[in-house]
Amino acid sequence: MKTTLALLTALLLAPLAALHAADAPPTGKPNIILINCDDLGYGDLACYGAKDIRTPHLDRMAEEGTRFTDFSVTSALCTPSRAALMTGKYPGRVGLATGVLRPDATNGLAGCEVTLAEVLKPAGYATGCIGKWHLGFVKGMRPMDQGFDSYCGVLHNLDHWETVCFEKDGGMPVLRGDVVEKRPAVPSEMTELYTAEALKFIEQHRAQPFFLYLGHAMPHLPFDASPKFKGKSAHGLYGDVVEELDDSTGRILDKLRALGLAERTLVIFTSDNGPERKTPGSAAPLSGTKHTVYEGGLRVPFIAWWPGKVPAGRVCDEFITALDMLPTFARIAGTTPPAKLDGLDQLDVLLGRPGTKSLRTTLYSLYGYKERRLESMREGHWKLHLDAPPKLFDLRADLAESNDVAALHPEIVQRLLKLAVEFRKRLTTL
Repeated sequence: MKTTLALLTALLLAPLAALHAADAPPTGKPNIILINCDDLGYGDLACYGAKDIRTPHLDRMAEEGTRFTDFSVTSALCTPSRAALMTGKYPGRVGLATGVLRPDATNGLAGCEVTLAEVLKPAGYATGCIGKWHLGFVKGMRPMDQGFDSYCGVLHNLDHWETVCFEKDGGMPVLRGDVVEKRPAVPSEMTELYTAEALKFIEQHRAQPFFLYLGHAMPHLPFDASPKFKGKSAHGLYGDVVEELDDSTGRILDKLRALGLAERTLVIFTSDNGPERKTPGSAAPLSGTKHTVYEGGLRVPFIAWWPGKVPAGRVCDEFITALDMLPTFARIAGTTPPAKLDGLDQLDVLLGRPGTKSLRTTLYSLYGYKERRLESMREGHWKLHLDAPPKLFDLRADLAESNDVAALHPEIVQRLLKLAVEFRKRLTTL
């Protein structure tokens, strides 16, 4: 009798148990969300020193995680910066060292290059790309050709130089996959659209490991905010836009908490380069902006959040770069990254393991070409601008790069000049 009752009870409870299991947080590999803003400056967030822009959600993210103060991109321009982030290679090695891809471009990130998504997808991850891509627009170069299971967003910038190419068709398209979902893309709608898509993606893939790349359109020109945020910031429209990005991030973190996924998800918040010089964006206390090789163009906000894994309330000054994301994510996923990368596995630094120092010592940066070519070579706290004559700065004592000490350290100048030559050769031969 007891055996019969036990069997009946088990049969009755089985459907409930199955429902509970389906709703339970996944086990195994952690989720990864990479939020990449467009032209957001080092000094644009309250937790990085902004006085008149409110970013309570990002401030809380930093308090619950780690705020990095020495995270750099390879180039202060959209396309090359994103190429390095996606591949772990210097942009010159993937043919995207200089310039921005315009809508009529037939070149882009080649299909043979291995992206973040193509590393994580074979490791069992659902992969989604939302927002700006800017790494190729023809067949074989779009997000869903590069390892992403899904895509929703605008492949391009929203500035006049790109939107003009779509005027005859009704405006810049918002795509879902390769299908036009609406025209034209409206700047004030972009942050809310992308946020809603991100929340939907997280909900849909809650029961399996996922990788979400969220490439915000803001605050790249022409920046704009939704009615809920417009006119609310003390820093004008630009501040409104940043405060909406803050709200977007807060909603994503809240969704993770509500679904019980917080402790299983690494969230990174960063930017592709420093602020556009024609905007009220700030790189303070750094010098320079986008389109330069000064720290203000290359060094950007970087906040890592992973409750129980990434130390809370930590400010880390270890030197890491966008190149390092691919090998670091590969290790998190328990898979092997491609060979011959320029990126380094910085997981131990990310997790704040005692005594861990960054493996990164150098960074070569390039912007422009011919008479507009700008280069810098960094080694540790020394940074050389390859001007004529070269300028040397000690970032440890002079973060604003205002005091040229080349005449005092000719041996360091020569060493970094030689190193820069070696890097130029490696960009196409590795």
